[in-house]
Amino acid sequence: MKIFDEIESEVQSYARSFPRIFHRAKGEFMWDEEGNRYLDFLAGAGTLNYGHNNPLFKQALLDYIEEDGVTHGLDLHTRAKGEFLQTLNDLILKPRNMEYMVQFTGPTGTNAVEAAMKIARNVTGQQNIVTFTNGFHGVSLGSLAATGNSHHRDAAGVSLNGTHRLPFDGYLGDNIDTTEYLDKVLGDSSSGINSPAAVIVETVQGEGGINAASIKWLQNLQKVCRKHGILLIVDDIQAGCGRTGTFFSFEEAGIEPDIITLSKSLSGYGLPFAVVLMKPELDQWKPGEHNGTFRGNNLAFITAKAALENYWADATFSNEVKKKGRYITSRLDDIASKYGNGRFSTRGRGMFRGINCVNGEIAGKITHLAFKKGLIIETSGADDQVVKFLCPLTISEENLKHGLDIVEEAIAETCAGLDKVPENVVYFKAG
Repeated sequence: MKIFDEIESEVQSYARSFPRIFHRAKGEFMWDEEGNRYLDFLAGAGTLNYGHNNPLFKQALLDYIEEDGVTHGLDLHTRAKGEFLQTLNDLILKPRNMEYMVQFTGPTGTNAVEAAMKIARNVTGQQNIVTFTNGFHGVSLGSLAATGNSHHRDAAGVSLNGTHRLPFDGYLGDNIDTTEYLDKVLGDSSSGINSPAAVIVETVQGEGGINAASIKWLQNLQKVCRKHGILLIVDDIQAGCGRTGTFFSFEEAGIEPDIITLSKSLSGYGLPFAVVLMKPELDQWKPGEHNGTFRGNNLAFITAKAALENYWADATFSNEVKKKGRYITSRLDDIASKYGNGRFSTRGRGMFRGINCVNGEIAGKITHLAFKKGLIIETSGADDQVVKFLCPLTISEENLKHGLDIVEEAIAETCAGLDKVPENVVYFKAG
């Protein structure tokens, strides 16, 4: 570990939670240099929905490299790009009656968000973007302005502007539909919120604490956007690519975003890759107006195409994810009812789930103990109070059960050592 201490920046974070030198990974497992095996319930923060080194993708990638396929091509047309676009259109967009133009941005999620907000502003002529409490959209300056977490915002060093922040679904209590508040302020010329360019939203807030917007709230949000002529951007970077049970996390709601951002598991193999999908009439970029040296990763085109062909040609995989999601939900509900003096609760959708442990100290003890037992799992939320489940969607039922057993053991042992579990603070109660 010496070299990491000597010259790697203090900005490292996950390495602090899991202080091992990892050497190999396969499926839902990782191994350190000493040969210790760990179940991975972090999965690259949602980047490895199909597991580590998926064999269905690996050979296609190796064949492409062996044939001296184009590795880097700026935004030149390549066979790899064309085949990915055709597969995306045939297997994802057309079956869902979706018509979108595809923009290849720099290979990170935050760059896709930057591009989405920029094109929304350019097309509408408006400057501000509506974003939500506990939202996370990246840490480059534009997307950071839309991010709520003060830990990240405080590192900016400059004023963050260009956004209006409104309460997410449930933020003001279960009985208050915050889209009504959005509708009110947009219709009031004295509200202080000028006509925005767009609204950007995660259907399930990953870093914000696995806060899942209800289907009705998402539908109402689209209605408000349509009523006031505002573009709707869905940030599907962590919740998309099957995490909630469908390829796009918003499909169950039946909404049609104007702009969609995708990254993380889009490549299928953990390779950097991001895109913006936009309605054709919004594609008003001038050539090169938003660019980047690594826009369009040709190696990722190969593995992304393989992922779509192997998992999204029919509904089989989607149904498997939904089945596992129901099992996770059932187990977590049972665990939450057993421990925490009735103060623990569950949240999320599909295989994007979490247990709210009230405070970060308790959740941190749980994940630390789970790691000692061979499970890699992290926390999220404003105070890191939520134990966050992001295991590969391809995980076997046996290993899924084993991972949840470890979590339950860690929670049981942690709670046994607590004098009491603090109460959740309720700020807004129904009258």
